[in-house]
Amino acid sequence: MNRLGMASTEAERDIEAAIAAVRPWHGRQIGYRPVLGGISNTNWRVEVEGYGVYFVKIPGRGTEMFIDRNVAAAAGRQAEMLGIGPCTFDHLADRGIEITEFLDDCRPSTNRDFADSGVRAEVVRVYRLLHEAPLLPLTKTVFDMIDEHKRQVAELGGAVPADFTWLDRQYAMARSAMEAAGLDLVPSFNDPMPGNFLMRGDGSILLIDFEYASNNDRMYDLAIWSGEMFFSEPVERELIEIYYGRCTEQLYARLAVHKALADIKWSTWAMVQNRVSALDFDFYKYGIWKYMRARSIIQDTRWPAFLKAL
Repeated sequence: MNRLGMASTEAERDIEAAIAAVRPWHGRQIGYRPVLGGISNTNWRVEVEGYGVYFVKIPGRGTEMFIDRNVAAAAGRQAEMLGIGPCTFDHLADRGIEITEFLDDCRPSTNRDFADSGVRAEVVRVYRLLHEAPLLPLTKTVFDMIDEHKRQVAELGGAVPADFTWLDRQYAMARSAMEAAGLDLVPSFNDPMPGNFLMRGDGSILLIDFEYASNNDRMYDLAIWSGEMFFSEPVERELIEIYYGRCTEQLYARLAVHKALADIKWSTWAMVQNRVSALDFDFYKYGIWKYMRARSIIQDTRWPAFLKAL
Protein backbone atom coordinates (compact mmCIF):
# COMPACT_ATOMS: atom_id res chain seq x y z
CA MET A 1 0.00 0.00 0.00
CA ASN A 2 1.57 3.25 -1.17
CA ARG A 3 1.18 6.55 0.63
CA LEU A 4 0.88 9.92 -1.10
CA GLY A 5 4.26 11.08 -2.32
CA MET A 6 5.57 7.57 -3.01
CA ALA A 7 4.67 7.52 -6.72
CA SER A 8 7.43 6.15 -8.94
CA THR A 9 5.53 5.37 -12.18
CA GLU A 10 3.32 7.38 -14.51
CA ALA A 11 0.27 5.39 -13.40
CA GLU A 12 1.03 6.07 -9.72
CA ARG A 13 1.52 9.77 -10.42
CA ASP A 14 -1.88 9.81 -12.16
CA ILE A 15 -3.68 8.24 -9.20
CA GLU A 16 -1.94 10.56 -6.74
CA ALA A 17 -3.04 13.56 -8.80
CA ALA A 18 -6.60 12.24 -8.78
CA ILE A 19 -6.55 11.67 -5.02
CA ALA A 20 -5.23 15.18 -4.45
CA ALA A 21 -8.13 16.61 -6.46
CA VAL A 22 -10.83 15.14 -4.18
CA ARG A 23 -11.46 17.96 -1.72
CA PRO A 24 -13.25 15.93 1.01
CA TRP A 25 -10.13 13.76 1.30
CA HIS A 26 -7.74 16.65 1.97
CA GLY A 27 -5.82 16.35 5.21
CA ARG A 28 -6.52 12.63 5.60
CA GLN A 29 -4.10 9.74 5.70
CA ILE A 30 -4.49 7.99 2.37
CA GLY A 31 -3.08 4.76 0.97
CA TYR A 32 -3.50 3.24 -2.48
CA ARG A 33 -2.61 0.12 -4.43
CA PRO A 34 -3.48 -1.21 -7.90
CA VAL A 35 -6.41 -3.50 -8.59
CA LEU A 36 -5.56 -5.95 -11.35
CA GLY A 37 -7.88 -7.32 -14.01
CA GLY A 38 -8.94 -4.57 -16.43
CA ILE A 39 -7.66 -4.23 -20.00
CA SER A 40 -8.70 -0.63 -20.74
CA ASN A 41 -7.93 1.49 -17.68
CA THR A 42 -5.86 1.52 -14.50
CA ASN A 43 -7.83 0.66 -11.36
CA TRP A 44 -6.99 1.39 -7.75
CA ARG A 45 -8.01 0.62 -4.20
CA VAL A 46 -7.85 3.85 -2.18
CA GLU A 47 -8.16 3.84 1.62
CA VAL A 48 -9.05 7.19 3.18
CA GLU A 49 -8.73 7.66 6.93
CA GLY A 50 -12.11 8.37 8.47
CA TYR A 51 -13.99 7.92 5.18
CA GLY A 52 -13.60 4.37 3.98
CA VAL A 53 -12.32 2.38 1.03
CA TYR A 54 -12.92 3.39 -2.58
CA PHE A 55 -12.45 1.98 -6.07
CA VAL A 56 -10.93 4.59 -8.40
CA LYS A 57 -10.71 4.11 -12.16
CA ILE A 58 -8.32 6.22 -14.22
CA PRO A 59 -9.30 6.21 -17.94
CA GLY A 60 -6.80 4.49 -20.21
CA ARG A 61 -5.19 6.26 -23.14
CA GLY A 62 -7.43 6.29 -26.19
CA THR A 63 -10.55 5.06 -24.41
CA GLU A 64 -12.29 8.37 -25.13
CA MET A 65 -12.53 7.10 -28.73
CA PHE A 66 -15.34 4.73 -27.81
CA ILE A 67 -16.42 5.43 -24.22
CA ASP A 68 -18.75 8.22 -23.14
CA ARG A 69 -17.89 8.70 -19.47
CA ASN A 70 -21.06 10.70 -18.76
CA VAL A 71 -23.22 7.82 -20.01
CA ALA A 72 -21.15 5.34 -18.00
CA ALA A 73 -21.72 7.44 -14.87
CA ALA A 74 -25.46 7.66 -15.57
CA ALA A 75 -25.65 3.88 -16.00
CA GLY A 76 -23.73 3.34 -12.77
CA ARG A 77 -26.09 5.62 -10.86
CA GLN A 78 -29.10 3.82 -12.34
CA ALA A 79 -27.67 0.44 -11.30
CA GLU A 80 -27.07 1.79 -7.80
CA MET A 81 -30.70 2.91 -7.54
CA LEU A 82 -31.85 -0.53 -8.72
CA GLY A 83 -29.72 -2.22 -6.07
CA ILE A 84 -27.60 -4.04 -8.64
CA GLY A 85 -24.52 -1.79 -8.55
CA PRO A 86 -22.19 -0.22 -5.97
CA CYS A 87 -22.58 3.23 -4.44
CA THR A 88 -21.13 5.88 -6.77
CA PHE A 89 -19.47 9.24 -6.12
CA ASP A 90 -19.14 12.15 -8.53
CA HIS A 91 -16.07 13.86 -7.04
CA LEU A 92 -14.06 13.77 -10.29
CA ALA A 93 -16.80 13.10 -12.82
CA ASP A 94 -15.74 16.19 -14.80
CA ARG A 95 -12.40 14.44 -15.47
CA GLY A 96 -13.97 11.13 -16.47
CA ILE A 97 -12.55 9.48 -13.34
CA GLU A 98 -14.86 6.94 -11.74
CA ILE A 99 -15.08 6.57 -7.96
CA THR A 100 -17.27 3.96 -6.27
CA GLU A 101 -17.36 2.21 -2.95
CA PHE A 102 -14.94 -0.71 -2.66
CA LEU A 103 -16.98 -3.81 -1.89
CA ASP A 104 -14.88 -5.97 0.41
CA ASP A 105 -17.84 -8.31 0.97
CA CYS A 106 -17.84 -9.27 -2.72
CA ARG A 107 -15.52 -11.19 -5.00
CA PRO A 108 -15.17 -11.07 -8.78
CA SER A 109 -16.76 -14.02 -10.53
CA THR A 110 -14.93 -16.52 -12.73
CA ASN A 111 -16.13 -18.50 -15.73
CA ARG A 112 -16.44 -21.52 -13.44
CA ASP A 113 -19.06 -19.75 -11.30
CA PHE A 114 -21.45 -19.68 -14.23
CA ALA A 115 -21.45 -23.46 -14.51
CA ASP A 116 -23.94 -23.23 -11.62
CA SER A 117 -27.52 -22.90 -12.88
CA GLY A 118 -28.48 -20.86 -9.81
CA VAL A 119 -25.76 -18.29 -10.54
CA ARG A 120 -26.90 -18.07 -14.15
CA ALA A 121 -30.50 -17.51 -13.02
CA GLU A 122 -29.35 -14.70 -10.73
CA VAL A 123 -27.60 -12.95 -13.62
CA VAL A 124 -30.77 -13.23 -15.70
CA ARG A 125 -32.71 -11.63 -12.81
CA VAL A 126 -30.20 -8.77 -12.64
CA TYR A 127 -30.32 -8.27 -16.39
CA ARG A 128 -34.11 -8.10 -16.35
CA LEU A 129 -33.99 -5.37 -13.70
CA LEU A 130 -31.47 -3.42 -15.76
CA HIS A 131 -33.46 -3.86 -18.98
CA GLU A 132 -36.74 -2.69 -17.46
CA ALA A 133 -35.21 0.56 -16.15
CA PRO A 134 -35.56 3.93 -17.96
CA LEU A 135 -33.53 4.32 -21.14
CA LEU A 136 -29.99 5.68 -20.86
CA PRO A 137 -28.94 9.00 -22.46
CA LEU A 138 -27.16 7.13 -25.30
CA THR A 139 -28.49 4.67 -27.87
CA LYS A 140 -25.55 2.75 -29.30
CA THR A 141 -26.42 -0.58 -30.84
CA VAL A 142 -23.91 -3.28 -31.70
CA PHE A 143 -24.12 -1.98 -35.27
CA ASP A 144 -23.13 1.51 -34.16
CA MET A 145 -20.22 0.02 -32.20
CA ILE A 146 -18.94 -2.07 -35.11
CA ASP A 147 -19.19 0.82 -37.57
CA GLU A 148 -17.35 3.10 -35.13
CA HIS A 149 -14.48 0.62 -34.73
CA LYS A 150 -14.27 -0.04 -38.46
CA ARG A 151 -13.78 3.69 -39.07
CA GLN A 152 -11.17 3.88 -36.31
CA VAL A 153 -9.20 0.90 -37.63
CA ALA A 154 -9.14 2.50 -41.08
CA GLU A 155 -8.00 5.85 -39.70
CA LEU A 156 -5.29 4.29 -37.52
CA GLY A 157 -4.05 1.83 -40.12
CA GLY A 158 -4.94 -1.05 -37.81
CA ALA A 159 -4.69 -4.72 -38.71
CA VAL A 160 -7.58 -6.66 -40.21
CA PRO A 161 -7.70 -10.36 -41.16
CA ALA A 162 -7.24 -11.45 -44.77
CA ASP A 163 -10.91 -12.40 -45.07
CA PHE A 164 -12.22 -9.17 -43.57
CA THR A 165 -14.19 -8.40 -46.75
CA TRP A 166 -16.07 -11.68 -46.33
CA LEU A 167 -16.63 -11.06 -42.62
CA ASP A 168 -17.87 -7.55 -43.37
CA ARG A 169 -20.32 -8.94 -45.93
CA GLN A 170 -21.69 -11.38 -43.35
CA TYR A 171 -21.99 -8.50 -40.88
CA ALA A 172 -23.97 -6.47 -43.43
CA MET A 173 -26.32 -9.39 -44.05
CA ALA A 174 -26.86 -9.90 -40.32
CA ARG A 175 -27.51 -6.20 -39.80
CA SER A 176 -30.03 -6.06 -42.64
CA ALA A 177 -31.91 -9.08 -41.28
CA MET A 178 -31.86 -7.87 -37.68
CA GLU A 179 -33.00 -4.35 -38.50
CA ALA A 180 -35.76 -5.69 -40.74
CA ALA A 181 -36.98 -7.79 -37.81
CA GLY A 182 -36.79 -4.77 -35.50
CA LEU A 183 -34.72 -3.88 -32.44
CA ASP A 184 -36.06 -3.93 -28.87
CA LEU A 185 -33.98 -1.17 -27.29
CA VAL A 186 -33.34 -1.36 -23.53
CA PRO A 187 -30.56 -0.19 -21.17
CA SER A 188 -27.83 -2.77 -21.79
CA PHE A 189 -24.65 -3.72 -19.93
CA ASN A 190 -22.73 -4.76 -23.08
CA ASP A 191 -19.53 -5.88 -21.29
CA PRO A 192 -19.98 -9.17 -19.35
CA MET A 193 -16.37 -10.02 -18.57
CA PRO A 194 -16.35 -12.34 -15.52
CA GLY A 195 -14.73 -9.68 -13.34
CA ASN A 196 -17.63 -7.32 -14.00
CA PHE A 197 -19.97 -9.54 -11.97
CA LEU A 198 -19.37 -9.25 -8.22
CA MET A 199 -20.66 -12.13 -6.12
CA ARG A 200 -21.88 -11.79 -2.56
CA GLY A 201 -21.99 -14.49 0.07
CA ASP A 202 -25.80 -14.59 -0.07
CA GLY A 203 -25.72 -15.50 -3.76
CA SER A 204 -26.71 -12.09 -5.07
CA ILE A 205 -24.74 -10.43 -7.86
CA LEU A 206 -23.80 -6.81 -8.53
CA LEU A 207 -22.69 -5.32 -11.83
CA ILE A 208 -19.66 -3.05 -12.10
CA ASP A 209 -17.98 -1.23 -14.99
CA PHE A 210 -20.65 0.45 -17.10
CA GLU A 211 -18.24 2.03 -19.60
CA TYR A 212 -19.86 0.32 -22.58
CA ALA A 213 -23.45 0.60 -21.36
CA SER A 214 -26.00 1.99 -23.80
CA ASN A 215 -29.46 1.38 -25.15
CA ASN A 216 -29.09 -1.75 -27.28
CA ASP A 217 -31.18 -4.70 -28.43
CA ARG A 218 -32.57 -6.69 -25.49
CA MET A 219 -31.09 -10.00 -26.62
CA TYR A 220 -27.55 -8.66 -26.95
CA ASP A 221 -26.73 -8.94 -23.23
CA LEU A 222 -27.71 -12.61 -23.12
CA ALA A 223 -25.81 -13.33 -26.34
CA ILE A 224 -22.53 -11.63 -25.49
CA TRP A 225 -22.63 -13.09 -21.98
CA SER A 226 -23.10 -16.56 -23.45
CA GLY A 227 -20.13 -16.05 -25.74
CA GLU A 228 -17.94 -14.75 -22.95
CA MET A 229 -18.78 -17.75 -20.74
CA PHE A 230 -18.63 -20.38 -23.50
CA PHE A 231 -22.14 -21.63 -22.75
CA SER A 232 -23.37 -24.70 -24.62
CA GLU A 233 -26.48 -24.52 -26.77
CA PRO A 234 -28.65 -26.30 -24.15
CA VAL A 235 -27.57 -23.71 -21.56
CA GLU A 236 -28.29 -20.87 -24.00
CA ARG A 237 -31.79 -22.22 -24.57
CA GLU A 238 -32.26 -22.51 -20.81
CA LEU A 239 -31.28 -18.84 -20.36
CA ILE A 240 -33.70 -17.72 -23.06
CA GLU A 241 -36.49 -19.65 -21.38
CA ILE A 242 -35.70 -18.15 -17.97
CA TYR A 243 -35.61 -14.63 -19.39
CA TYR A 244 -38.56 -14.79 -21.83
CA GLY A 245 -40.61 -17.60 -20.32
CA ARG A 246 -40.17 -19.64 -23.50
CA CYS A 247 -37.48 -20.53 -26.01
CA THR A 248 -38.53 -20.34 -29.64
CA GLU A 249 -36.36 -20.92 -32.70
CA GLN A 250 -36.72 -17.23 -33.52
CA LEU A 251 -35.35 -16.21 -30.12
CA TYR A 252 -32.49 -18.69 -30.36
CA ALA A 253 -31.61 -17.42 -33.84
CA ARG A 254 -31.51 -13.89 -32.46
CA LEU A 255 -29.09 -14.95 -29.74
CA ALA A 256 -26.84 -16.81 -32.20
CA VAL A 257 -26.63 -13.86 -34.59
CA HIS A 258 -25.88 -11.45 -31.75
CA LYS A 259 -23.08 -13.74 -30.57
CA ALA A 260 -21.36 -13.40 -33.94
CA LEU A 261 -21.93 -9.64 -33.98
CA ALA A 262 -20.45 -9.32 -30.49
CA ASP A 263 -17.29 -11.13 -31.57
CA ILE A 264 -16.94 -8.91 -34.64
CA LYS A 265 -17.39 -5.85 -32.43
CA TRP A 266 -14.77 -6.88 -29.87
CA SER A 267 -12.27 -8.16 -32.42
CA THR A 268 -12.39 -4.84 -34.28
CA TRP A 269 -12.21 -2.96 -30.96
CA ALA A 270 -9.08 -4.93 -30.12
CA MET A 271 -7.40 -3.80 -33.33
CA VAL A 272 -8.07 -0.19 -32.30
CA GLN A 273 -6.64 -0.84 -28.85
CA ASN A 274 -3.63 -2.53 -30.44
CA ARG A 275 -2.76 0.84 -31.99
CA VAL A 276 -3.54 3.20 -29.12
CA SER A 277 -3.39 1.45 -25.75
CA ALA A 278 -0.38 1.80 -23.44
CA LEU A 279 -1.39 -1.23 -21.34
CA ASP A 280 0.68 -4.41 -21.31
CA PHE A 281 -1.87 -6.65 -23.05
CA ASP A 282 -1.77 -8.52 -26.36
CA PHE A 283 -4.76 -6.90 -28.05
CA TYR A 284 -3.79 -8.30 -31.46
CA LYS A 285 -3.95 -11.89 -30.21
CA TYR A 286 -7.24 -11.16 -28.43
CA GLY A 287 -8.73 -9.69 -31.60
CA ILE A 288 -7.62 -12.53 -33.88
CA TRP A 289 -9.15 -15.03 -31.47
CA LYS A 290 -12.46 -13.14 -31.47
CA TYR A 291 -12.48 -13.10 -35.28
CA MET A 292 -11.93 -16.87 -35.24
CA ARG A 293 -14.93 -17.39 -32.98
CA ALA A 294 -17.14 -15.13 -35.12
CA ARG A 295 -16.24 -17.33 -38.11
CA SER A 296 -17.19 -20.47 -36.17
CA ILE A 297 -20.73 -19.11 -35.72
CA ILE A 298 -21.11 -17.75 -39.24
CA GLN A 299 -19.84 -21.00 -40.77
CA ASP A 300 -22.45 -23.02 -38.86
CA THR A 301 -24.67 -24.62 -41.50
CA ARG A 302 -27.66 -23.03 -39.74
CA TRP A 303 -26.42 -19.45 -40.26
CA PRO A 304 -28.69 -18.73 -43.27
CA ALA A 305 -31.63 -20.18 -41.33
CA PHE A 306 -30.76 -18.00 -38.33
CA LEU A 307 -30.86 -14.88 -40.49
CA LYS A 308 -34.17 -15.92 -42.04
CA ALA A 309 -35.72 -16.72 -38.64
CA LEU A 310 -35.06 -13.27 -37.12
